[in-house]
Amino acid sequence: MRYLFINSVYGVRSTGKLIAAKCKELTENGHECYVAYGREAVQDEYATLIQIGTAFDYTLHAAMSMTFDCHGMGSRVATQRFLRKAEKLKPDIIWLHNIHGYYLNYEVLFVWLRNHPEVEKRWTLHDCWALTGHCAYFTMKNCNKWLDQCENCPQLRTYPKCYFADNSKRNYNYKKKCFTSIQNMTLITPSAWLKDMVCLSFLNSYPVEVQYNTIDRTVFKPVQSAFKEKYDIAGKFMVLGVAVGWEETKGLQDMLQLRLLLDDRFAMVLVGIPHKKQRMMPSNIIAIEKTESQSELVDIYSAADVFVNPTHQDNYPTVNLEARACGTPVITYNVGGSPESAGHEYVVRENDVQGIKQYILEICKTEE
Repeated sequence: MRYLFINSVYGVRSTGKLIAAKCKELTENGHECYVAYGREAVQDEYATLIQIGTAFDYTLHAAMSMTFDCHGMGSRVATQRFLRKAEKLKPDIIWLHNIHGYYLNYEVLFVWLRNHPEVEKRWTLHDCWALTGHCAYFTMKNCNKWLDQCENCPQLRTYPKCYFADNSKRNYNYKKKCFTSIQNMTLITPSAWLKDMVCLSFLNSYPVEVQYNTIDRTVFKPVQSAFKEKYDIAGKFMVLGVAVGWEETKGLQDMLQLRLLLDDRFAMVLVGIPHKKQRMMPSNIIAIEKTESQSELVDIYSAADVFVNPTHQDNYPTVNLEARACGTPVITYNVGGSPESAGHEYVVRENDVQGIKQYILEICKTEE
C-alpha cells in the first residue's frame, strides 16, 4: 500500500514525531510512505518527503491570515503544485494530520480529495481547528459558538492570530462546506474528549475512531538521575512542568501561583521557558529554555517527584505520557483530553491551584 501523509512538520514536535513513528512501522511492514509537509522536516529512511511551498509562500500565507482572518486559504499555487505530484504518486491512502499552519490551501485540497472517491482518506485531528471558524481550542473561553455558528470570535488574537478582521462566520461556513463533502473518509482523534467534540460538530456524519498517541517506551523510562545534584536541590521535593513556550494557555501563571503556595521543602523546575521570559521568573524557580536531547528530558522527568500540567486547553498532552513513563505521577486540570493522558488519577477542576498543592502534598507524603 502507498500512503501519503500531509502535516505541517515531519520528525519534529509531537505530530511530526508521531507520523515518523507511523512511517517506520508501515515501512517495516512492507508499505510505501510519502510525507508532504509545510515547514520543518527531518530526513530518514522511512519516508520520501515532499515540501509544500517555500519560505516565501509560508510568510505570505501567514501575513494574509493575520490581516484578513483567512487561515488555510493562502498557498493556492503551492497546493496545486503539490497535488500535481500527488496525482502522479497515485496513493492508496491519504492521511491528513494538521492541515493548518500557513502552508496549505484547504479548499484546493478538498476539491482534489472530492474528485478522488476511490482513495481511502483518514484525517487525524490534533486540535479543534477543523470544527471552528477561527481558533484551535475553545475551552479556555468556554465558547460554544462552534456548535451552531461561529461569529464575533472571542479569540482572534490566539493561533491562528488575526489583528485586523473577524471572518469567523465566513470561515465556519466555508469549512463546513469543504470538510463535509468527502467520500470514504474516517476521522481519528487522539482522545475520547475530542471524539465527543467531533460528534457534536458539523463533522458528525463521518465515522470517528479514538487512537491514543503513544511514546517510545524504550526511551521514556525511569533512569538514575543526577539532575537534583546538578542544580543543588538534592533533599527537596521536585515539582516539574514542561511545555513549549509556556503561553497563557499552558498555565504559566498557575505555576507561579503554585510556587507561592509551596514552602522551601519544594523546588520547582520549568522546562520550555523562552530566554526572554526567564528574566521574569522568580529566583526560586529553575527555568530551563529547552533540553538538548530526549535523554536529557528523561533525566529531568526521572528526577521529579511530581509533574504538574495546568493546561487550559489541550487534546492529549504527550508530556503527561512521558512523565508517567518515567515513573512520575501527573497532576492536571479537568480540561480537554489531559486527564486521559494523565491517567485520571490526580485531576482537579480548572484553576484550582490549591487543589494541585493538596495533591502534591499527598504524593510527596508530607504535610503543610
